[in-house]
Amino acid sequence: MYNPPLYYTPTLYYTHVCVCVCGAYYLPVSDVLSPLPDSYSPQYVEAAWYSWWEKQGYFKPEYGVRLEPNPRGVFMMCIPPPNVTGSLHLGHALTNAIQDSLTRWHRMRGETTLWNPGCDHAGIATQVVVEKKLMRERGMSRHNLGRDQFIQEVWKWKNEKGDRIYHQLKKLGSSLDWDRACFTMDPKLSYAVQEAFIRLHEDGVIYRSKRLVNWSCTLNSAISDIEVDKKELTGRTLLPVPGYKDKVEFGVLVSFSYKIEGSDEEVIVATTRIETMLGDSAVAVHPADPRYQFVWLSCMERFVSLPPLGAVKITPAHDHNDYEVGNRHNLAFINILDENGLLINVPAPFLVQYTPTTSSPGTVLSHYFFTWYCTLPLLLHLCASPPSRSKDIVEPLLKPQWYVDCADMGKQAADSVREGGLKIIPDHHHKTWFNWLDNIRDWCISRQLWWGHRIPAYFVTVNDPSVKPGEDMDGHYWVSGRTEEAARDKAAKRFNVSTDKITLRQDEDVLDTWFSSGIFPFSIFGWPNETQDLSVFYPGTLLETGHDILFFWVARMVMMGLKLTGKLPFKEVYLHAVVRDAHGRKMSKSLGNVIDPLDVITGISLEGLYAQLQDSNLDPVEVEKAKQGQKSDYPTGIPECGTDALRFALCAYTSQGRDINMDVNRILGYRHFCNKLWNAVKFAMRTLGDNFVPSEKAQESVSDRWILSRLCTAVGLCNAGFQAYDFPAITTAIYNFWLYELCDVYLVRVCLHLSAAVCRQTLFTCLETGLRLLAPIMPFVGEELYQRLPRRRSQDGHPSIHVTPYPETEEVRERFKGLNFIGTLSIINHRACVMLSVICGLRWLSDYRRCVVSSSAGTVRTWTVRWSL
Repeated sequence: MYNPPLYYTPTLYYTHVCVCVCGAYYLPVSDVLSPLPDSYSPQYVEAAWYSWWEKQGYFKPEYGVRLEPNPRGVFMMCIPPPNVTGSLHLGHALTNAIQDSLTRWHRMRGETTLWNPGCDHAGIATQVVVEKKLMRERGMSRHNLGRDQFIQEVWKWKNEKGDRIYHQLKKLGSSLDWDRACFTMDPKLSYAVQEAFIRLHEDGVIYRSKRLVNWSCTLNSAISDIEVDKKELTGRTLLPVPGYKDKVEFGVLVSFSYKIEGSDEEVIVATTRIETMLGDSAVAVHPADPRYQFVWLSCMERFVSLPPLGAVKITPAHDHNDYEVGNRHNLAFINILDENGLLINVPAPFLVQYTPTTSSPGTVLSHYFFTWYCTLPLLLHLCASPPSRSKDIVEPLLKPQWYVDCADMGKQAADSVREGGLKIIPDHHHKTWFNWLDNIRDWCISRQLWWGHRIPAYFVTVNDPSVKPGEDMDGHYWVSGRTEEAARDKAAKRFNVSTDKITLRQDEDVLDTWFSSGIFPFSIFGWPNETQDLSVFYPGTLLETGHDILFFWVARMVMMGLKLTGKLPFKEVYLHAVVRDAHGRKMSKSLGNVIDPLDVITGISLEGLYAQLQDSNLDPVEVEKAKQGQKSDYPTGIPECGTDALRFALCAYTSQGRDINMDVNRILGYRHFCNKLWNAVKFAMRTLGDNFVPSEKAQESVSDRWILSRLCTAVGLCNAGFQAYDFPAITTAIYNFWLYELCDVYLVRVCLHLSAAVCRQTLFTCLETGLRLLAPIMPFVGEELYQRLPRRRSQDGHPSIHVTPYPETEEVRERFKGLNFIGTLSIINHRACVMLSVICGLRWLSDYRRCVVSSSAGTVRTWTVRWSL
């Protein structure tokens, strides 16, 4: 048995020591000097390697770099920062499997490699979580505490609970440089956010305006488009709405009439929201419609190109389409709802009778104007922000907010792809990219929260009679500043008064979380300061993420990077598929198909899955529905598969296109593949013997050259796959080489030729190179088995497989240099032919053009074989 130097052994690998990883305890853990256990165990293999890698500094870009700049280049990628409140699901696991495989491949190629971790403060989600905790434990709201004390409570929660997702990422084997981990509310990143706002505001890119926003009455905040879900109703439906005792009716079209002043004529209009008639400013009709020749309305030109279908009510202050009509025709904007969704600015009869506990405000209006109603299919907009899946109805509401003018930035971002400066892979996403950026709207960045980056803008009141008072929506009366003193000086200069006549009020709102995420690729390196990390690692090499946030995050990073740094934040964007369940359904807690990757890694019983549902925020009806789904999909629970099998399966699954239908049974199949690797190495180590010494060069036989040629092909396919982000090609090449060529064919020959020294040298080459080949995707089993093998002299300086050079075709080809030899068999069953030739006896002709195989039955068949290298 080969005894490696002591520094090869992980420091946590002690016999009879209990190792805790993410709350799971593994007993006992043996070191690499002991014999391999009889079978593969994920818990045994994965228990301690990660902490050793981290302690040795293998994840840091400085490791092993002796020359600056590194002639092999720099690879930098930042993680899409997960929410501090979040927990991993299979979508996170896919992202990290791909990103970590790429990172480890580049690191093994000798490049200066940095994968930068980070976490997002998740303004809405975190505030709601802490608010619920306060109410549950102390019976208090955030308003009882006050803003400053509430923020202290949030920081306390973050320090206690916020690192959970980091521990989960480590369990997945993610080789992130944790010393560079960033939180978007850290002082360094907060300073960058403040600086970005001030610069954009001074340039006129950020401005103040009163417009319609997506308003959540439950959160009392504007929300982004990504936090708005759409629910299709086929007709009349009763739905629970926060703040209402009874379910509220939707999907009903109500018709009512407007009387024409000074006439007996009337105009009948219809709406699915009867209460909004109190905010109507106009009615639009087609000018050629004979039914409405008695009336002339100000906004009819919008419908000139349409057939005469009837009259349409216009409510500019509570409908996005009507808002545009109101702007074009200077209509009155009548706001009838407050921030809690209650009626305001309406006649007393309506105001008195409408409360949040009534079934619908339409019950009031129907007594006055009702004509008839009918059921109608409806697309309902719901709040889908993570903590608020109580399905709050999104209300279009007029609010003064801060906006980013995206026209020029959007054009630059679109042109960067058109001109080839930025490459998006796969390129079928170009259509989505161009469609969004070519039609981009200005971005509302105000959020009415306490947790987040408070907007560094101040409303100015000038205590001088010569200066008229300003209004909140008037941007002239707003100044931005790095400090209140700086803002006061700026305001005094603007209004030409002394600073003692200036009174400032800082905006209570915070910035949209996507704003800080948009500058994440350079704020993590200390921008706007010219730091060494910024000069070395920005722009980055690659952004890898899911295609579902292409324009919500990726496009904004490109826009902000170009505007604030003058550079693209990365050279390439690789977009992976979205994970669905085995039936192709979207992951949903109510369906019971949301899978925690840690449950796949360690296994979980059906009862354990049920217990997780009980701890969730689902209502009892949804819990029962989810239980049925889990019982159907996982009748005996989820078996233990291990991290390596999960990562390998996720990478193999990316061939399915835009969506991945994840079947846990297939992951289990790759766990069996890990066991095959384990047994192959265990058998090979017995074959090599305790005194085996690997040599740099040996005289191979024909069969040795054949397996080396197959290894060379696998190496070429894997490197090409990593370069093209073709992960199914990588996993297929690894799987085929190990299972079908090395184990099923070559190891059989080893059994028949145990005394051949050359055969043992070739076997060692295949094992050592094959393990390096799979190490980026299967890091734990790759390290465990690699540490059991002896070293060639040329590899003695590499204590871990993950800092060992990744195989190159030239490296393998060198072992049989000068031989014209990779074979392509012109037969249907390549594997069966080679197996038969090995077992039954193979006579090779001198020109390597034909082979004759004699079977045990005495029959003779001949195949033509063409060999080339």
